[in-house]
Amino acid sequence: MAQERTGVATLKGNPITLIGPELKVGDKAPDFKVNKNLIEQASLADYAGKVKLISVVPSLDTGVCDAQTRRFNEEAATLGDNVVVLTISVDLPFAQSRWCGAAGIDKVITLSDYKDHSFGQGYGVLINEIKLLMRSIFVIDANDTIQYVEYLGEMTEHPNYENAIAAVKKLV
Repeated sequence: MAQERTGVATLKGNPITLIGPELKVGDKAPDFKVNKNLIEQASLADYAGKVKLISVVPSLDTGVCDAQTRRFNEEAATLGDNVVVLTISVDLPFAQSRWCGAAGIDKVITLSDYKDHSFGQGYGVLINEIKLLMRSIFVIDANDTIQYVEYLGEMTEHPNYENAIAAVKKLV
């Protein structure tokens, strides 16, 4: 059974249980399998040799997730070719694609953890009660070592965009 962490996060003030480990700076980034679309999968290895900013959101169709993804899409344009910005949620891939088209998102790669929840469990962000992912940010260097982590305590709050971008810029 996967490790459960209770009392570390809330949704609108109500405690939630996160499944998986709490990763820290210096940890090797766990591999994962997520979906690019309903058939094709992606893993950490698909982005080998690149700095990875992973923006984790519960659902793109909510206000904070929308704003978070739009902000990182804007930032991605300035970070160079050695950086990839991934947004991971459990939204179905066709919903992600529809949302990106409507929002004009063209620099961020959206990936779905709907099928196996391997990202959520591996990174300690799968919410047991509702099977969505807890808002969080991971910056992983080109050697797949975690260089920045932000687990939000309250799901409805924004991450620290400036700190996440600064962590990426230190690596390029």
